Amino acid sequence: MSRRVLVASRNAKKLNELRRILAEAGIAEIEIVGLDDVPAYDEAPETGATFEENALAKARDGATATGLACVADDSGIEVDALNGMPGVLSARWAGRHGDDAANNALLLAQLGDVPDERRGARFVSTCALVVPDGAEIVVRGEWPGTVGRKPLGDGGFGYDPLFIPEGGDVSAAQLTPAEKDAVSHRGRALAQLLPALSELAEG
Repeated sequence: MSRRVLVASRNAKKLNELRRILAEAGIAEIEIVGLDDVPAYDEAPETGATFEENALAKARDGATATGLACVADDSGIEVDALNGMPGVLSARWAGRHGDDAANNALLLAQLGDVPDERRGARFVSTCALVVPDGAEIVVRGEWPGTVGRKPLGDGGFGYDPLFIPEGGDVSAAQLTPAEKDAVSHRGRALAQLLPALSELAEG
């Protein structure tokens, strides 16, 4: 019998990312469901000062409301020339939550005069797993790179078209899903949750 685990997201790409990572690890006993698959509940606004605070709050809400183990992530991009911003404000950097095109345009404008050698950045993903019995795990993955000068590629989401991973010359939006899973911030964070998810599957 499969064990249902809630991912506190409506983003199909995030749900599929965890499904692929579980399949790659051979964990077949877990069924990933998203927020659209469970009865609606009040979701607390993301008001934490850190990725960790936001991810943990979302995972606690989901586990309490549904009785399911819940995975939640908070992620964003930290740009060196902007002192680590947008950070937790990444999804609403241009003022409206989830407007990727506006967020990318604003970031490019803010970095217009910044030379290539000072365009360092990293994607950060913090993932929290909360089990209804009270167990909580929080992990963090980072993916270093630089901010390019124009959007490239049409895969991924968020700032992927602008992000050039360290050691490469293509954007995150030009990678295949499998290539991205292997190196991305969320892939690195979720991989750290695999031992706990494997235990859940066996429990």
